[in-house]
Amino acid sequence: MVDLNQKSLTVALLAIAFNPTAWNIVARNEHKNRTLTRLFGGNPRYGCYFLAVLIFSFGILRDTLYHQALKDQPRHQMLPEPYNVIVPGVLFAIGQTLVLSSTWALGITGTYLGDYFGILMDARVEGFPFNILNDPMYDGSTLCFLSGALWEERPAGILITLYVYIAYRIALRYEGPFTAMIYANRAKETKKKAH
Repeated sequence: MVDLNQKSLTVALLAIAFNPTAWNIVARNEHKNRTLTRLFGGNPRYGCYFLAVLIFSFGILRDTLYHQALKDQPRHQMLPEPYNVIVPGVLFAIGQTLVLSSTWALGITGTYLGDYFGILMDARVEGFPFNILNDPMYDGSTLCFLSGALWEERPAGILITLYVYIAYRIALRYEGPFTAMIYANRAKETKKKAH
C-alpha cells in the first residue's frame, strides 16, 4: 500500500521538514541579527514581506512535491462512495477556512513571523479561528494534506499527513515559546517605561 522506494516520497518528506525548520532558523536569526532588515535598508516590513514571499513560494513547492509523491504511490480505495468525495471535500473546505481566516486575522506580518522582525501586534488575536484552536493555520494545513490523501486514495498520503502533523508540532515547540518570550520582553519594556 506504500511504495517506500519512490524518490518522490523522500523528496516530499524532505520538503515538508525543510519548510518549518528553515523559517524558524531564518526568523530567529532575524530576531537576533536583523539580517533581512539590514538587507532591505533597515526596513523590517520589507524584510518580513520578503520572508513571506519565500515561505509562500516554498509552501507551493512543498504542496507540488506532495501531490507528485501521491501520484507515484499505489492507489487503494479508503472510503466508500460517495464518502470518497464528500469527506475529502469537507476536510479541504475546513482546512482552507482555518488557513485563510488565520491569515486574515493576523495580517501578512502576523502570519509571516513579523514579531521576529519587531513588528508586534497590539494584542493577542482571540477571534475566529483562534477562539476554537490554538494553531489553526497548522491544523488547517494538516487537514488539507489529509484531504489530498483521501481524494487521491493514496494510503501513503495518510502516513505523510501524520509526518506533517509531527513536523508542525515539533516546529511549534520552538516557535510558540520564542514568540511568547518576544511579547513578554515587550511587556517588561512597556512596564519599565511606565515607571
